[in-house]
Amino acid sequence: MRIDILTLFPEMCESVMCESIIGRAREKGIIEINCHQIRDYAFDKHKRVDDSTYGGGMGMLMKAEPIALCFEDICKSTDTRPYFIYMSPKGKTLTQKKLIELSECKNIAILCGHYEGVDQRLIDEYIDEEISIGDYVLTGGELPALVLADAVSRLIPGVLSDDVCFSEESHYGGLLEYPQYTKPSVWRNREVPEVLLSGHHANITAWRRAQSLEETFFKRPDLLESAELTEKDRKFLSTLMRNAEKNLDDTT
Repeated sequence: MRIDILTLFPEMCESVMCESIIGRAREKGIIEINCHQIRDYAFDKHKRVDDSTYGGGMGMLMKAEPIALCFEDICKSTDTRPYFIYMSPKGKTLTQKKLIELSECKNIAILCGHYEGVDQRLIDEYIDEEISIGDYVLTGGELPALVLADAVSRLIPGVLSDDVCFSEESHYGGLLEYPQYTKPSVWRNREVPEVLLSGHHANITAWRRAQSLEETFFKRPDLLESAELTEKDRKFLSTLMRNAEKNLDDTT
């Protein structure tokens, strides 16, 4: 997979994308990540990429032409048209389902907005999808772009040591991940659940499933609406619901 990041701060993006698991995957040629300086496509000697907004208002807006030229240059270098994403608080919230979908793309390009955003004409003409990482506003699109690039990259075969590294994580199957523990087996009088020390794989699998359901039920019940649930899961959730209602009655 190839990922192109269009930004005013390529050094910032590069410093993150060259580290740890993603950095090693790049070195091995499993993924290709390129950070492009939008200012390189500005016309004046000051490399200005922003201007005031028509109609008045606070702040400056990123101009369309430098971004368009940068993206067109990427298209020429790849001999294709990457799927173009704009990181925006107005976009749909990023989910694991969307990440899996994007990981199947051969090439994606990510635009990092800044100032008050980007000229709408650029969005209308070039952007395939707007994506948000949450209902809040940051000073620029670099951090959201890095989140997206990292989360997509780790789904590419070979980036992680084994597919199970991500297939059992939170959100991958619609549920939150079960609790995990490491040595020592007793830490400050807190013990690791006995089932995890038993070596009985079937019991461990059942325990982990139940814990995932419980974590999701109490922390993110909204996820249960679209999660893939078995009849056994639904019975377990019904029990959790009855117990929660009973505990609530006991405290009132």
